[in-house]
Amino acid sequence: VQLQASGGGVVQAGGSLKLSCAASGSIIGVKAMRWYRQAPGKECEWVAIILPNGSINYADSVEGRFSISRDRAKKAVYLQMNSLEPWDTAVYYCNIDTVWKSYWGQGTLVTVSS
Repeated sequence: VQLQASGGGVVQAGGSLKLSCAASGSIIGVKAMRWYRQAPGKECEWVAIILPNGSINYADSVEGRFSISRDRAKKAVYLQMNSLEPWDTAVYYCNIDTVWKSYWGQGTLVTVSS
């Protein structure tokens, strides 16, 4: 099973993008679905999480601007990003944790210009 992330691109500050991450096959035993990001020269940063029961949490840096959601039927997780700022520029990675292993997408680049 592979995760395919998409939706990245170049956007002006204040703009929006929606990232998608879809699994190529069946994934069972999901514990959590997350988005991470890694800005140039910085460590990887956790962005958002959604649990099987629907609980959601965000990093302080994106709270109120980003929204995580999922589509169980499509085995997909999404990240709606609004009010983007230059410091949101990063490669964004999706992650699905199961009771057996952790799956990672290949990353999608988001560039926010000022």
